[in-house]
Amino acid sequence: QRRSLAPSQLAKRKAGDEDEEEEEEDWHPPASRKRQKAASETESGECYRSPFRKPLAQLTNRPHCLDSSQHEAFIRSILSKPFKVPIPNYKGPLGLRSLGVKRAGVRSPLHDPFEEGALVLYEPPVLSAHDQLKIDKDKAPVHVVVDPVLSRVLRPHQREGVKFLWDCVTSRRIPGSHGCIMADEMGLGKTLQCITLMWTLLRQSPDCKPEIEKAVVVSPSSLVRNWYNEVEKWLGGRIQPLAIDGGSKEEIDRKLVGFMNQRGLRVPSPILIISYETFRLHAEVLQKGSVGLVICDEGHRLKNSENQTYQALNSLNTPRRVLISGTPIQNDLLEYFSLVHFVNSGILGTAQEFKRHFEMPILKGRDADASEAERHKGEERLKELISIVNRCLIRRTSDILSKYLPVKIEQVVCCRLTPLQTELYKNFLKQAKPVEELKEGKISVSSLSSITSLKKLCNHPALIYDKCVEEEEGFMGALDLFPAGYSTKSVEPQLSGKMLVLDYILAVTKSTSNDKVVLVSNYTQTLDLFEKLCRNRRYLYVRLDGTMSIKKRAKIVERFNSPSSPEFIFMLSSKAGGCGLNLIGANRLVMFDPDWNPANDEQAMARVWRDGQKKMCYIYRLLSTGTIEEKIFQRQTHKKALSSCVVDEEQDVERHFSLGELKELFTLNETTTSDTHDKIKCRRCVNGHQVRPPPDGSDCTSDVSQWQHCADKRGLQDSVLKAAWDAAVTFTFHHHSHEEQRGIP
Repeated sequence: QRRSLAPSQLAKRKAGDEDEEEEEEDWHPPASRKRQKAASETESGECYRSPFRKPLAQLTNRPHCLDSSQHEAFIRSILSKPFKVPIPNYKGPLGLRSLGVKRAGVRSPLHDPFEEGALVLYEPPVLSAHDQLKIDKDKAPVHVVVDPVLSRVLRPHQREGVKFLWDCVTSRRIPGSHGCIMADEMGLGKTLQCITLMWTLLRQSPDCKPEIEKAVVVSPSSLVRNWYNEVEKWLGGRIQPLAIDGGSKEEIDRKLVGFMNQRGLRVPSPILIISYETFRLHAEVLQKGSVGLVICDEGHRLKNSENQTYQALNSLNTPRRVLISGTPIQNDLLEYFSLVHFVNSGILGTAQEFKRHFEMPILKGRDADASEAERHKGEERLKELISIVNRCLIRRTSDILSKYLPVKIEQVVCCRLTPLQTELYKNFLKQAKPVEELKEGKISVSSLSSITSLKKLCNHPALIYDKCVEEEEGFMGALDLFPAGYSTKSVEPQLSGKMLVLDYILAVTKSTSNDKVVLVSNYTQTLDLFEKLCRNRRYLYVRLDGTMSIKKRAKIVERFNSPSSPEFIFMLSSKAGGCGLNLIGANRLVMFDPDWNPANDEQAMARVWRDGQKKMCYIYRLLSTGTIEEKIFQRQTHKKALSSCVVDEEQDVERHFSLGELKELFTLNETTTSDTHDKIKCRRCVNGHQVRPPPDGSDCTSDVSQWQHCADKRGLQDSVLKAAWDAAVTFTFHHHSHEEQRGIP
């Protein structure tokens, strides 16, 4: 029977059992089974405990002896262990160093110059043992090594570019001059090279201290956010740039004053990213202090030394200037002089000296009608100019990209005018009489207006319909030529040759592939027509022009480039977004109308063939056959020939067009399949058909425009264009980029 052991119960039992024996045996609770087993093992002498089990011992970090002197010695032994830097393979100083105390010993570079793949920009001269004993250790120069975070991602041509930039801005290439021009073609990573330069200058120099405190990046407004994103991408939060892409005047002034007042070795925001327009409006604030480096992206905007932006930037207190431009020569050599003079003032003399000594002899020698003496003199001055400028200009062509990017096929597509366009064109030439004005040597406002009117007519008659209604000069009675019941509210592709070809290109691309298309035009009115066409065909699209805010531009570009985005077409105004945008989400681009400046077209056409592109790219340049558009394209060819000689140093560039021929703007050739092809004297074609190789055994077509094939429909390989040929196409030139390297026949 179980009995309670509570004290109260024990007292009751004791009181009730007085009659029982006085010495009662104490009650004990029953032993547990484990204790009973252990007791039985002890009694029997047999133990079943595992031999691997060890008795538990109390763990303690205390010394066995609590003597005062031994305890103190034990504590000192703990505290005297040297600090270990938690970085793998760290080889820096390991000695104790208090905050604010000057570092002892020999100065060392910020990064290991002997690490595999290290990009060393500066190497100190090798000293003999005797000189090493005499040199002041506090003044010994150290290696300048690019941060491995960046050097690991730089391609070979980019490593070469960073070294060139650093040598220029530190005055090692031209003593006394600290500027240079980064003239690589589009898509070669100029932005990454300049970010690497800035980061290196902001952190190190041969004197074991930062070379500069602050840097300013000036770019078109549409690229401000792109620069900010690129810095974040490559430096990963190591630096906090200040990007100004909007705000009130007071707010911008406050930010700029704060930026200019920063001092010291560790400036919180050492990089300012600002647009050309904002810089010009707030130049007074930036001119009050000094800046270590200024980088001008799309620097060809500084081609005119008389404009306010050029003068504002030129007055900035900075010795180091880097100008980025994939197209340094756009129209003439004087603009080229302005760019070189901005980065390194004086190396080409004054503007008048440059014009007299270089520009006039070179241009005379480049003319198709030049004498042998003029050509010889022009070549000599050209070589002299190249030898001077090449010390501060680096230029690599897009051929380098053949190792990293898919093939690009660029095609000039000549489209015949529709009967309506032809009648309107001839009617305008009869009434406006622009040819007579040009023959008299006058270029009036009406002449420039005539050029614009004809260019718009080539795009679509709807663009000049309002002028026909108002019966402006050149369009009197033209309204009767339009179809009955015509309205501009709906787009009618069949009234324009180029629009008809575009409609075919988009339809075939949409139905046969998942490719995306970029449509580029110089006129927002043409973009309006594109919108109407897309709504009519139910194509999803986005549009970027001058009316869109800078912040919104970056968002729509990012969305379009996403593989999951449903947008099929990206409409782009070449004036607003032709420079710097990365549209690798598309692999087909249609250049709907040409610009007088070949650089604008080259910039716009480089939007899709860039780093990150995975698909073969197709570029379509549409021209109206026999019209002013072919004359503009011929003028581009002349300018690009000049650029090829001066910038790319190409030899034997053909002189295709005389200046007299280029003045024949206001004519219409209705009988030709391509006026340009007739003028370049192509030896690859016989009776309008392509022959390979050329009949005379040579391998020459247009060296200037670099078209490797001329093709009628039989020689055309692009299935998209074949579908449009019978509608309006008359002739094409096409150029495979890097076809020899890729094995394309």
